[in-house]
Amino acid sequence: MECRVLSIQSHVVRGYVGNKSASFPLQVLGFEVDSINSVQFSNHTGYSHWKGQVLTADELHVLYEGIKLNNVHHYDYVLTGYTRDTSFLEMVVDIVQELKRANPNLVYVCDPVLGDHGSMYVPQNLYPVYKNKVVPVADIITPNQFEAELLTGKTISTEKDAVEVMDLLHAMGPDTVVITSSDLPPRLGDRFLVSLGSQRHVRPDGSRTTQRVRIEVPKVDAVFVGTGDLFAAMLLAWTHHYPNDLKTACEKTFSVMHHVIQRTISYAHDLAGPGRRPSPPQLELRMVQSKADIEDPAIVTEATVIS
Repeated sequence: MECRVLSIQSHVVRGYVGNKSASFPLQVLGFEVDSINSVQFSNHTGYSHWKGQVLTADELHVLYEGIKLNNVHHYDYVLTGYTRDTSFLEMVVDIVQELKRANPNLVYVCDPVLGDHGSMYVPQNLYPVYKNKVVPVADIITPNQFEAELLTGKTISTEKDAVEVMDLLHAMGPDTVVITSSDLPPRLGDRFLVSLGSQRHVRPDGSRTTQRVRIEVPKVDAVFVGTGDLFAAMLLAWTHHYPNDLKTACEKTFSVMHHVIQRTISYAHDLAGPGRRPSPPQLELRMVQSKADIEDPAIVTEATVIS
């Protein structure tokens, strides 16, 4: 039975960002993807120049109404990423709620893009919309440490703090939380980055159990655009295949990320030449070339179950 995803994300003509970073790998893994482009840009904003259009909330509503009129609005997942407009974000929430009424088993996967490293890169007025409206209807969220702290009001200084923050996020709504990156000290050395995940389950008797994992991934000395979109899409896919095993889902997800990034770096350095730092065009994610790794990633990062 086919699994259908509604992906509402940005789109660029050149490169892999937003919907392009999500749709191709999901399709490779057998998902049927309907894409609505929240923006349509010539390229991502890491370049010196870009041109394009931004979809309004009203335009999103018109597109969704067209899907409904044809009775093809039956989805198993909704996936969202970066947006800068509160009314657009509120329209997304309305759509998710309507789709959940039609299918109570629908899973909403949200990357709550707010900022990083202590500063926001979206307007401040998006924060209360995410906290009060988006996160409560989400089932899976993928914040970084800054975003997780912002949404909960609690600082992460230790692993215990991170667990408490993930529990606070669970209490807001989502059953699966993955903090994609943190400033916690890695056990494997400074060349690694610590990520953490937590997944709640309801037992047949109605009681709850929670699986929490820690995973350390190699740092990369380069800036990529689109990795957050790819991560959320892969977490969607692998939690679908391993719904009760966050450890395996995270290992698969992070391993896909590792293979795509390493292949991208290799290509970029070959294009840049010896001693030269790769440019944004050269660092575009090598998604198509990574098709085999997306389908069946060799596990290169192992997760540890924590209390």
